[in-house]
Amino acid sequence: MAKQPAWSELVPTTPAAMFDVWKLGTTSVEMWSTAMSTIMSRTQLWGTQSPLDPKMITENQKMVSEKIAASWEMWFVMQKAWMNAMTGGKVAPWWTTGTLFIKPLHKRTTANSRRLS
Repeated sequence: MAKQPAWSELVPTTPAAMFDVWKLGTTSVEMWSTAMSTIMSRTQLWGTQSPLDPKMITENQKMVSEKIAASWEMWFVMQKAWMNAMTGGKVAPWWTTGTLFIKPLHKRTTANSRRLS
């Protein structure tokens, strides 16, 4: 069996892998655009509402708790990937790990953008 070059693990070579890279890119763009929309909406709320308004207090608490939950989910994805790599288990390609890594953020940013718009 011929030895594959070292870069072959970093470059997607199958159509399915290339599609996964494309999906990761589009998910990232959507996540960043909805995150900017959410930041703009929240900034507008902070400028027009009283900080002591119960609606604002609830929104701020939800924002913080969502960020903490998303951070934990992302941390577990990375921990699983590192543990698989260190113990000699199956190492997923970067595009698969990347998609799993941004999924919690994407889910929350798109939901927040819909809710605040």
